[in-house]
Amino acid sequence: MLRPRPKQAEVLRFRSGKMGVSAVPGSGKTHTLSMLAAQLVQQADLADDQEVLIVTLVNSAVDNFAQRIQLFLKGSGLLPGMNYRVRTLHGLAHDIVRERPDLVGLSDRFEIIDERDANRILDDAAEAWLRNNPLFYELYAADFSNPHDQPKYYKNWHETVMTVAGNFIRLSKDLQMLPEDLKNRLDTLQDPPLLLRMGYEIYRDYQRALQYRSAVDFDDLIRLALHAMQTDSGFLNRLRRRWPFILEDEAQDSSRLQEEILRLLVGEQGSWVRVGDPNQAIYETFTTANPKYLRNFLTEPGVINKELPNSGRSTHSIIWLANTLIDWARQEHPVSALRDTLTLPHIQPTPPGDPQPNPQDKPHFIHLSGKAYQPEQEIRVVVQSIKSWLEEDQDQTVAVLVPRNERGAKMVDALREAQIDYVELLRSSLPTRRTANILACALFALSEPADAPRLSDLYQALNEDVNASREIKALVRAESQILRSCRQVEQFLYPLPGEDWLDMLRQQESNEEAISRLEYLRSLLQRWQPASVLPVDQLIITMAQDVFDQPNDLALAYKLALVLERYQTAHPAWSLRDFAQELHDIANNDRKFDGFSREDNGFDPDLYKGKVVVATVHKAKGLEWDRIYLMSVNNYDYPSALEGDSFIAERWYVRDRLNLQAECLAKLTALIENDIPGVYLEEGTATNQARLDYAAERLRLFFVGITRARQELVVTWNTGRENAGSQACQAALPLQELAKKWEEHQHASA
Repeated sequence: MLRPRPKQAEVLRFRSGKMGVSAVPGSGKTHTLSMLAAQLVQQADLADDQEVLIVTLVNSAVDNFAQRIQLFLKGSGLLPGMNYRVRTLHGLAHDIVRERPDLVGLSDRFEIIDERDANRILDDAAEAWLRNNPLFYELYAADFSNPHDQPKYYKNWHETVMTVAGNFIRLSKDLQMLPEDLKNRLDTLQDPPLLLRMGYEIYRDYQRALQYRSAVDFDDLIRLALHAMQTDSGFLNRLRRRWPFILEDEAQDSSRLQEEILRLLVGEQGSWVRVGDPNQAIYETFTTANPKYLRNFLTEPGVINKELPNSGRSTHSIIWLANTLIDWARQEHPVSALRDTLTLPHIQPTPPGDPQPNPQDKPHFIHLSGKAYQPEQEIRVVVQSIKSWLEEDQDQTVAVLVPRNERGAKMVDALREAQIDYVELLRSSLPTRRTANILACALFALSEPADAPRLSDLYQALNEDVNASREIKALVRAESQILRSCRQVEQFLYPLPGEDWLDMLRQQESNEEAISRLEYLRSLLQRWQPASVLPVDQLIITMAQDVFDQPNDLALAYKLALVLERYQTAHPAWSLRDFAQELHDIANNDRKFDGFSREDNGFDPDLYKGKVVVATVHKAKGLEWDRIYLMSVNNYDYPSALEGDSFIAERWYVRDRLNLQAECLAKLTALIENDIPGVYLEEGTATNQARLDYAAERLRLFFVGITRARQELVVTWNTGRENAGSQACQAALPLQELAKKWEEHQHASA
């Protein structure tokens, strides 16, 4: 147990009331908050049925807090787990609703659907709405002239409508508005905007599907928890007595509903400690979180304001970079609306004699690249750098941080090809993606047995070896194209005498190995097609036993089979194609699947010295490594709301670069606030505000990436994918400015 620093000791002197704590990266906030919780459990004279409640952001943090608190309480004579409770907001809401489901109109056996089920219901509702509203394309579609783009074009529209509707539903529930509430407001408008009607109608159909199953989603759970407390004052008072102390971790990611729930639980007499760092608020794009709630709390009358400014994580040079980024953003950012994105305090090194001193400074190991790389070239350069570094630093930790999962998956492929050990912190791991891809391709082929492209995809999935050379991979792709050209698939699968497509191929091709692999594929499909009438989990296991021989692959296949079995129970009408799509989403990193990932129960980088951790910057929050590679820091992944920047939410197929999600949510907010002019706000206004909001979040994401490094930092950027008519990306503005200031600093220090 480390001796508290002076600033930590100030926080630990808390006894009651309200306190806000601004904690810089690496300041030991988890350690401090855990120690405070243990201290309150020991000293606050709690009754047997009272608890210190700790609310944190993610499930892995729940286990981390619980273990730390128990460690601090060791030897106190208290029973393990007594007088404290650690929950995520969803976990807390579940506790509240489960205790009194009758208050919110639920039975004791209500179901909570997971993300996959929710997305499937949303998918069906969005598809039905698009079919019935062709005017939507005409109103918002950009011109396109290449007819080959059309299938992809309409697929993208479906994904966009799902995204917009999903966020519409989430915000509606955060604002405690049900479909019937929205309908009453829409009925007062003479000509409701199409985006509002779309959001409402999909929300209505989505909620009907939930009600049919007597189910709620995670957003409902939080909304209903607040409703239960507002409905019964006696129930609320019992909860207030049970939790006289509430400690909130990662408070910069609090949402309006989280704020309302915790304020209601605290009441006038309760005690509330909120700890967070507004500079690390990086989830606004994905959730209804907003750092304004913590910022406002810190300035409220009666709130004790404390800081944890000392960090022993990083060298003085890394700290200098982070503080310089704060100062540049506050004073020199060319977009004045973004100058409040990063806030004080500065990060301060630990004082002399601190039990966690800063690492030895290594300014020569900081590289802020000014060179423009092609995307694949950037990966090759980083892989080569890692390979050289690992030869001398096997006892150190290293991570590659990327802005998106797809980029991380490509990095993993390159590391594997270079035979470098790695660990993934992405939505799904490479073995999981490969296993899911093979099984998805198999199910697609069985669902469309006459489709040669489906057979071609399965052939490539079965024969593609990630460790093979580029030449072998190219050969497999070429062979799969041969199968794609088969015009009569039945002549391949079940040929009549004299009409065997493989015999005809033999006369044209001399590659007997390829013919042999095609014969093997045929034998598999002939075996699997009769088995396709089995329940999907049994079919998956049958196929897995035929194509996998490694225990880990078989274990993953069995786990995927269990997941699909649950879906079959919930969706008895699903076809093989529906199950294939689920596996396809996992294989493409579009859907999280835990597999056997260690990070699901907490991740400790120090356990993986000599291995390369590949993670998104979001996933790396709260972690640290000796050496960090921060990749793709260009003006697409880290825009600054300047002319020429591109924004991921502004789709190429939507006219005028409109951000339909932003436009829709702005109209929804105006509708709920009875702001009629806002409902009919000029197009593009919300899009422009969304650019500012996204640029602010990405600036904070850059700050988070830098502050993951203990000693060494390499930042690179690439020119982006080459699309017709698109401009090459540039280095992100914060990187450009930081590189200049770092060079000046180095010259001044020489």
